[in-house]
Parts: sequence; structure tokens; C-alpha cells
Amino acid sequence: MAGSTGDIPESARKLVGKVAVITGGASGIGECTARLFVTHGARVVVADIQDDAGARLCAELGEENASYVHCDVTVEDDVAAAVDHAVARFGALDVMFNNAGIGGAPCHSVLESTKANFERVLAVNLTGPFLGTKHAARLMVGRGGGCIIATSSLAAVVVGAASHAYTCAKRGLIALTENAATELGRHGIRVNCVSPAAAATPLATGYVGMEGEAFEAAMEAVANLKGVRLRVEDIAAAVLFLASDDARYVSGHNLIIDGGFSVGNPSLGIFKD
Repeated sequence: MAGSTGDIPESARKLVGKVAVITGGASGIGECTARLFVTHGARVVVADIQDDAGARLCAELGEENASYVHCDVTVEDDVAAAVDHAVARFGALDVMFNNAGIGGAPCHSVLESTKANFERVLAVNLTGPFLGTKHAARLMVGRGGGCIIATSSLAAVVVGAASHAYTCAKRGLIALTENAATELGRHGIRVNCVSPAAAATPLATGYVGMEGEAFEAAMEAVANLKGVRLRVEDIAAAVLFLASDDARYVSGHNLIIDGGFSVGNPSLGIFKD
């Protein structure tokens, strides 16, 4: 069974006995993370609006390891129900991964952007994680600890790479992470986010209208780190690190997964051949 706990030895599993909720868990980064978490001994609630895909994934992972719940992250009752489902089904909530997101309309000019699209992107990409953080903390405070992680984006760090709506939402998510980490640390709750460069997820490829190999080749052409292509597995591995005890003193951190792209200015040209 793909993602089963038998794939790696007990001693190497990093999330044994942990329970996680993953929003946007039916595809892309969320799906890959759900599989990896289960491999490392966690039980996972996949929360998404893609009901068929979410149900198939959980059936594949096994009902003892995964459970699907319909969740629109812009609806507070849905988010509250998702975290409550984790406790009802698996007895706890240890990790909240606020991963659900949308790209919005592929319009880059502020002159042509619409208020409706701007508000929709912020509702999913920023208000959704706020609600996830709120309701995860509601359960974690009483337990004396937990871990909350969100998916931001390299677009929040290197501007001009995405629409105004997407950039603002993902930049705001970093601020939410830092603010929540400051408040919740006294309760033993760690709050972090990841900011990956573009990997070939349905969101990213759909936004640019480019698939698979062509998308990865285009990203590699502008990447700083050569000889390797960013995959969703790399992002899931970073989330696993933040969720595990390996990161037990890491909080308020934005983990950038970009192969060093954001730290340099290639236009200066001093390292060119």
C-alpha cells in the first residue's frame, strides 16, 4: 500500500502516534505530504473540496491511517469541523498543515485586476490559514502543545513573480505565521511556514498553462541551483521536518525552498562564466 507505515523501519519514522489535518490534501503538495506523513507513522485527516480525489487518496492510504472530510477553508464552520473530526476519528490533533490555496485569475496588471478576484484569493490563501490556525490552536492550547504549518510561496519573498492578489496573500501569511508563533509559543505551540519555488503542482501548471516536463525545464532554466529540479516531494520533506521533533525548537520561521534563488542578485554578474 503506497504510503503505508511499513515502507520505512519504526526507528526512522518521525511522526509515530501523531495526528495531522492537511487542508488542500487531495492533490499537489497536500497529497504528497499526506502520503509522507502516513509513511512516517501519522494518521491524517485530508480536508479538501475535491471529494472524489480526497476519498480515493484516503482509501489508498487505508482507513486506519487516513480520513477524508469536505472542507472549504473560507467557511469557518468547515474548518472547525475538520479539526474536530481529527479528534473524533483519531483522538487528537498534533499537526495542522494549512496548505489549501488557489492561484486566482492569471492577471498580473493592477489596472486589470478585479476586486472580486483579489478578495477570493485572499479568502482562500490568507483567511483560510487564519481560520485553520485559530481552530487548531483552540484544541492545541488545552493539550499543551502542537505544530501549525502553512504553505506560503517564494512569490512572497521575490516579488513580481505572481499576481498582486497571490503575492499579498502569501506575504500576509508569513506575517500571520510570525504573529501566531509569538502568541502561541507560551502554550508550547510551534508555528512555521514554507515558501517554495514553483513545483509542478496542478495549481502552478494550471496557472501558467504549461505541463510536467516543460514546466520543470522552464523553472530549471531560471533556477540558481542547477542539476536538480524542485519536486513536490522536496516540499513535503520540508513540511515533515517542521512537523517532527527534529524541529522542536523551530518556531516563527519561514523555510524558503528555492535552491538559493532569493539570496542572490544575478544581474550583478560577478559569478558568471
